[in-house]
Amino acid sequence: MGYLFITPTILLFIIFTIIPVIMAFYLSFTNYDIVSKNDFVGLDNYKRLAEDNIFWTTLKNVLFYSVLYIPLNIAISLSMALLFMRSRFGVKLFRTAGYLPTLTSGVAAATVWIWLLNPEFGLVNDILSKFGITGPSWLAEMPYAMLSIVLVTLWQSVGSNMIIYLAGLNGVPDHLYESAKLDGANAWQSFRYITWPVLRPTTFFVSTMAIIGALQLFDQAFVLTKGGPANSTKTTVYHIYQQGFNQLQMGYADAMAFALSIIILVFSLINMRLNKEESVI
Repeated sequence: MGYLFITPTILLFIIFTIIPVIMAFYLSFTNYDIVSKNDFVGLDNYKRLAEDNIFWTTLKNVLFYSVLYIPLNIAISLSMALLFMRSRFGVKLFRTAGYLPTLTSGVAAATVWIWLLNPEFGLVNDILSKFGITGPSWLAEMPYAMLSIVLVTLWQSVGSNMIIYLAGLNGVPDHLYESAKLDGANAWQSFRYITWPVLRPTTFFVSTMAIIGALQLFDQAFVLTKGGPANSTKTTVYHIYQQGFNQLQMGYADAMAFALSIIILVFSLINMRLNKEESVI
């Protein structure tokens, strides 16, 4: 009887995942433009990809974004979890407040932040002006545009990772802390030798999801800056979107999508390897 429940799941997975992936992979070798063309062109799309300066620029942009976003995401979400893990008065309220931004859509949140970061009447520059600081055009100047995107995405994502870390912290046995305290360990030593090693699987999951999300950044860059100024915040997925839906070059867009998938896979495997090496150490 169990097969009756498993078979529909497998069937849906094949129809909505396996078949579309195979079709997209085939289209990456064609000049498909949605309207009329669908000729096989071999490796032309991938050769064009290797010579596409904008593609490499977007890749450098998301890598720079990832270097800032991923460590800050882990550090802030773990710090929030450590701060809110103990039962104190009002701690549930702060947990809820920290998680609420996660529930907002990326587009809606970015739209609100456009107003907050407006150089003329935005709240951020208004607060800075009260301290005698002239705020920049956050979304129109380099490097503030990318830093603004990092800020917005962190604000929206650390809440969910905080919940994940809270679940991990609840799994740390109390007797380990009690033994460490008896041995004279301070708070930092307890964190370094007990909390952090126990949370390594949790951190691996959080970092892997952060890597995937960072390399696939689209919503915030699209709404906040439209890839500007001078393509400094243009992301790879945004470039894929423009080529596929604006230029109707679906074949080339599929080739870029598969190249990005391979890059994400490589970085995920590197992260897995580093996590295993830390476990051995």
